[in-house]
Amino acid sequence: MACLIAAPCSGSGKTLLSLCLAALVRQRGETIQTFKVGPDYLDPQLLSRVSGQPCRNLDTLLCGKGWVGRSFPWWGGRADHCLVEGVMGLFDGRGPGLEGSSAELAQLLELPVVLVVEASRQAGSVAALVRGFRDHQPGLAFAGVVLNGVRTERHQALLSEALAAIAMPLLGMLPRHPCLELPSRHLGLLPAHELADLERSLGEWAALAERHLALDRLLPLLAPPASPPAGSTDPIRWCLERGQARPVQGAAAGLPAPVTLAIASDAAFHFRYPEASELLEGLGVVVRPWQPLADEPLPPGSQGVILPGGFPELHAAGLAASARSLADLGRAAAAGLPIYAECGGLLLLGEQLVDPGGVPYPMAGLLPFSARRGALQLGYRQASPLTDGLVVRRGEALCGHEFHRWELEPLEPKPFGLECGEPLWQLEGWGWPTRPEGWAGPTLHATWLHLHWAGCPQICHRLRDAAALARPLAGAAAV
Repeated sequence: MACLIAAPCSGSGKTLLSLCLAALVRQRGETIQTFKVGPDYLDPQLLSRVSGQPCRNLDTLLCGKGWVGRSFPWWGGRADHCLVEGVMGLFDGRGPGLEGSSAELAQLLELPVVLVVEASRQAGSVAALVRGFRDHQPGLAFAGVVLNGVRTERHQALLSEALAAIAMPLLGMLPRHPCLELPSRHLGLLPAHELADLERSLGEWAALAERHLALDRLLPLLAPPASPPAGSTDPIRWCLERGQARPVQGAAAGLPAPVTLAIASDAAFHFRYPEASELLEGLGVVVRPWQPLADEPLPPGSQGVILPGGFPELHAAGLAASARSLADLGRAAAAGLPIYAECGGLLLLGEQLVDPGGVPYPMAGLLPFSARRGALQLGYRQASPLTDGLVVRRGEALCGHEFHRWELEPLEPKPFGLECGEPLWQLEGWGWPTRPEGWAGPTLHATWLHLHWAGCPQICHRLRDAAALARPLAGAAAV
């Protein structure tokens, strides 16, 4: 059975160990399916690149336990090996409890825990730390410990004896090494496409795994779960059938013609889960990538636009210079095409975006705000829609995740902007005051909140249905 790679806290080396193991397996010519606990985009991008297969997020809060219980064996059982990387510290979830934590997921899927401990400034104290984690939650199985940041042979001997004294298996010690220093920025690790010499790093990570990890004990912990019985419904189809009152019949679900949606996909907009495209394609939707940062026109025939999160604040100058892309977005809004925007995608719709250096740049000008760096907003949010919008309805309850450092300053609405009524919804999070947030309209869903559509599959149906009613956008805007 696969294991869960966890740690006492963020920055301990969970991703490093996961990358080393995935690189080693691939170097040996075998396959590995990676999973990531919680609402994360950047770690899964790296794990996807190294494993050669989409990393799947396992999040009981965003997706529900039913989805997690189906998706783990479905994708995990198709590879030679399988691993799950945890989120933050082992017991960190929503609020002070275990809900949404790596520990909750390990118990749900009956996964043994490999604890990664950053030990560069520890010796005998590592035993107290590990014993506390081992004994904190009865019923949680620990397979052993991997120590990160070990400096010398003497340091290694001290740590080994400390763990032996509490009968905790030592599964390896990763040294201080330049190739294990992953650069980061304000929302986490650098995206995989920005890492220089990633291909060279793969060989170095695999070599470090060979040299420093107890592979005779670790590799058996990467055994895949048993595949679902023959004839089982795949998670995408199961999810789509939950999202509507009647079962899905065929790929196009009875629509007279395929629907085409454009999705922003470039260095500024790349925070999305693989299931988003898979769910839409399962409904017969044609998903076309669109690169606003390259000043591309919207794909011909587009009947709707999806603007995912990312780092538009780091590319504000390039986006402001993309006159054709911004004009086409305005044309799409004026023509009544549905627009779905999350977090960074929301920033593209505003009048102004201030970059990290304090320089303001004009954006699409469809929503009345200016965005600039502010306080960190982070955590799960319960969302209660205040109106019937493009993809949500009053009376529903959704769970999403908020993670950004930019804030919005309201401006006077302009006559050519998008038509909006009440705020989209009320957001409530542990330790955060309830507040109204977002913009809603018959053709608009714009919010800071990230959703995983596996937990709210009705969104896919509603977005598809709204796009099917829109007249396809023809030609490119004149600039």
